[in-house]
Amino acid sequence: MTDADATAAVCLPCPATRLEARFRAIARDAMRDLPTVNPALDVAALGFQPWQAHWLGVLVTPWFMNLWLMPRDVSRWHPIGEREVREYVFPAGVFEFIGGRDAELGDYQACSLFSPMFEFADAAAAHATARAALDALFDASLRAVDAVPHAPDAARTTRTAGHGPTSMSKRDFLFGRR
Repeated sequence: MTDADATAAVCLPCPATRLEARFRAIARDAMRDLPTVNPALDVAALGFQPWQAHWLGVLVTPWFMNLWLMPRDVSRWHPIGEREVREYVFPAGVFEFIGGRDAELGDYQACSLFSPMFEFADAAAAHATARAALDALFDASLRAVDAVPHAPDAARTTRTAGHGPTSMSKRDFLFGRR
């Protein structure tokens, strides 16, 4: 085996189907009948696409909507501890992702958009919002004036969730407020 072979990317398939299956099981078991669940909604993994060395999309459940990152190129995925935060620079600004690990799915990083989900009357409204959020993430015109200067997409610092300064609020981002 050559050095080039040893460093070749090991790319994982899109995780959308696995995410949906796992979170449907969680909805059916652990979340069933809890008051934080919107019964009008179901689980959907929407818009998953390659971004840098990751898979990026939106995971919609009856209890949350998150931007979701999972490894695509295993050699370039840098997991963070549960509840640790990594900031990523997107055209629209800097967003905080919290590290997590699931026994079946492995490592992931999530950026909360909505929780709970009672603002949504039905799945169509939640899905439209999820797609709009993903589109807005790549819209540089939404970048706050005082946000980080335009820079290539990159991961930034890691810290524990709930500590330190925050970036633009997710609701301000979704509704175009700076």
